[in-house]
Amino acid sequence: MRSAGKLFFAVLLSLLLTNGLAGQQADSEPPLTLTGSVPLPDVQGRIDHFGFDPKGRLFISALGNNTEEVVDLVAQRRIHVIAEIPSPQGVVYSPETNRIFVGSEKGKLSIYDGTTFALVASIDFHGDVDNLRYDAPNKRVYVGYGDDEAAAIGIVDATTNKRLREEFKLGAHPESFQLEALGPRIFVNLPDLKQIAVVNRETGAIAKWPVSLEKNFPMALDESDHRLFVVTRYPPRLLAFDTESGHTVATLPVVQDADDVYYDAERKRIYVPGGEGYISVFQQRDADHYELLAKIPTAVGARTAGYFGKLGKKGFDRFYLAVPASASRPAEVQIYTVQE
Repeated sequence: MRSAGKLFFAVLLSLLLTNGLAGQQADSEPPLTLTGSVPLPDVQGRIDHFGFDPKGRLFISALGNNTEEVVDLVAQRRIHVIAEIPSPQGVVYSPETNRIFVGSEKGKLSIYDGTTFALVASIDFHGDVDNLRYDAPNKRVYVGYGDDEAAAIGIVDATTNKRLREEFKLGAHPESFQLEALGPRIFVNLPDLKQIAVVNRETGAIAKWPVSLEKNFPMALDESDHRLFVVTRYPPRLLAFDTESGHTVATLPVVQDADDVYYDAERKRIYVPGGEGYISVFQQRDADHYELLAKIPTAVGARTAGYFGKLGKKGFDRFYLAVPASASRPAEVQIYTVQE
């Protein structure tokens, strides 16, 4: 009996060790793997937001360089530079009209032809045109602009390149905002007020949710689970809000100095790049529970990125990260392959 008992425990210990090692190996598989880069050797200064063309082009607002960088994602190389844009920030592309919309910190929205890159129109919003969002079904570009009482979300018709009279006054500069695809709401970060504005596009009604922490800049939306993700800087936290009640359901430590956050609906993950030098990756267990999956090392100052899902039906899933120039390295776009 003693020999059988010893054998049983030896086998059990072996199984536990084997399963433990297997679990460690599985845990060591990073959710993002660096698989390429696109050099931007003459780009200096801060790099801001990204825009995406479904046919395979990436638009990068090089704010400190006063240029819009155009990258071919299939060839993984820069193919064009739109120069002399003063401090470009938000950028979106309209496939239906083949137009590139670029917001400027100096207050203008510039509209370019998507083939020739020639300037088609310029609209003066008279104050800090920052984040942009594209409403494809209605062919509208939503424009966050202005400060204090002049701050608002404006609207441009992408078919006529004309500003519409309709807009939503917010009382403070809008940072990142998200449009519901299946509903009428716009969620808007207002860090100066420590609030999230909830705008009804149909009625014009605006509600305000309090944010208990400071500097709520990035935002992402999980519409199917009714969750809104907001990242604060002081202290650095990821907040998950219930979009039906406005209540915070989760708060987690996150990388410092974040300026973007993306939700991966297929894998139920959240990606947060930060200037501290890594990407925080979270796994959504259910609508109220999240856990840190990995910290992916990057570079100091790399805080803006782009995640748009797969490029083509058979393409790889990629995450694109802007790395600004430093004393030891030129600027580049790092390309990460998303792992299952």
